[in-house]
Amino acid sequence: MAMVISSDLRAPCSLLMATLMLIVVQAQGITRHYNFNVQMANVTRLCATKSIVTVNGEYPGPALVAREGDRVLVRVTNHVAHNMTLHWHGIRQLRSGWADGPAYITQCPMQTGQSYLYNFTITGQRGTLWWHAHISWLRATVYGAIIVLPKHGVPYPFAAPHREVPMIFGEWWRADTEKLVRQALKTGGAPNISDAFTINGLPGPFYNCSAKDTFKLKVEPGKTYMLRLINAALNDELFFAVANHTLTVVEVDAVYVKPFTVKTLIISPGQTTNVLLTAKPFYPKANFYMSAAPYSVIRPGTFDNTTVAGILEYQKPGGAPSASSFDKYFLLFKPTLPRFNDTGFVANFTSKLRSLATPQYPAAVPQSVDKRFFFTVGLGTLPCPVNATCQGPTNTTQFAAAVNNVSLVLPSTALLQTHFTGTSRGVYGSNFPIMPLKKFNYTGTPPNNTNVATGTKLLVLPFNSSVELVMQDTSILGIESHPLHLHGFNFFVVGQGVGNYDSVNDPAKFNLVDPVERNTVGVPAGGWVAIRFLADNPGVWFMHCHLEVHTTWGLRMAWLVLDGNLPNQKILPPPSDLPKC
Repeated sequence: MAMVISSDLRAPCSLLMATLMLIVVQAQGITRHYNFNVQMANVTRLCATKSIVTVNGEYPGPALVAREGDRVLVRVTNHVAHNMTLHWHGIRQLRSGWADGPAYITQCPMQTGQSYLYNFTITGQRGTLWWHAHISWLRATVYGAIIVLPKHGVPYPFAAPHREVPMIFGEWWRADTEKLVRQALKTGGAPNISDAFTINGLPGPFYNCSAKDTFKLKVEPGKTYMLRLINAALNDELFFAVANHTLTVVEVDAVYVKPFTVKTLIISPGQTTNVLLTAKPFYPKANFYMSAAPYSVIRPGTFDNTTVAGILEYQKPGGAPSASSFDKYFLLFKPTLPRFNDTGFVANFTSKLRSLATPQYPAAVPQSVDKRFFFTVGLGTLPCPVNATCQGPTNTTQFAAAVNNVSLVLPSTALLQTHFTGTSRGVYGSNFPIMPLKKFNYTGTPPNNTNVATGTKLLVLPFNSSVELVMQDTSILGIESHPLHLHGFNFFVVGQGVGNYDSVNDPAKFNLVDPVERNTVGVPAGGWVAIRFLADNPGVWFMHCHLEVHTTWGLRMAWLVLDGNLPNQKILPPPSDLPKC
């Protein structure tokens, strides 16, 4: 009898232990392993085949899927002739800056034949992010989605969709982008614009030879689909719409927002947007274009003024899901997108973005500020090298870009490593200007001298300081929208406006209750944006325009956030396989 009782007791105890262990695993997350092999692959687009850099031979690259709380280990091996780094765009990298990825900021690049293990934990984040190469222009083809699911048992703050679909916007050049950017830097001119935009690597029917290379999404009447939109284009902000359908925005940059419904949205390079699309309640006997086209106000200058389209199809009643639903005799509706320079639409859309600001998903906006900064962001010039003729704004100047008139020169070693090892002398200065050294009418008539300064300067922040940063576009070479991305942090967009920022009157209009929280924000063309964040992540953190041409020209800077006093407020030591320069 005792044996029976003992046996009966062991089973419930074992079950209880297993249940508790499962609960612990679900609460703490698991470790997920990925192998990314950087390798060349032949890809045919626009009637021509070229060899491109890929991960695992895929274009776009593989999706990285994890849950909030998971630890992620990505073994990256470089099999190509280019140096390589990967950046996990939007991942906070709390105390793990060694895994952030920007070349010469947090790591030296992997040379041919080298491997590096990116090791990070996804803490307090869930939603759509993305990964991409972070050296030169290699992210033209080296990119993919990051899908962070909520913890087990935690629902979305909206009705669960029938299906989730990543849609990544990209840019395609017939030419080799590495040769293209080297030539531009040599001449001081602007690099050639792209030949096409893509959706999930496919240009679609509006480009030559590309009708067969069209992304198609098949839906069932009455069902709701979540589109995980990612703008991986190098140099273009994009309008997006689905003909005769509306889109309900529920998340940006992996942060939930108060839902709102639109016919068209704007998404900048580096940004992500999750939208809900509810299919029509009946079989419409029609197909619908899902189109994206650029937003650009730069004048003079050229941009890729073409349109990429996918096709939304409805599953035929009684038809198999795998069967083709496209019927060439059906009407094919096309959405009406805003004009390419519709700044009013962009301002109206961005003004609708608001954090949920609920007890479960609070908006932890810093209510007081320890450090205030004012940055000008925009284009400028550098003198042509001696005895050379340039193709910049004039034949004696070359294009440049700067933050507070400092065009960042990348060092030959990694900034984070020199900071951590105390060997920063001669590598960088800690005197990045906290405001423009010379005030001028930022959005008015440009000054006669358009030259920028060059240097490697960091801006130092004490740990846990609350920061307010106003970024002001300039008209030096024409006003332009600049999507600024901050590594290592999310920030709250507390205000924005047109013209010059008014430090006396504009702060009274700041939203400190439910501002949108994100990692990449557009500085309005001819305007300003104000953000706040808490410097609670020690390390060296890159901030740059996500228009790759502007980053190349120097529209970039870096913050140095010092360690705090407690052990869990200090950056972890570097991994043993950290690449060397």
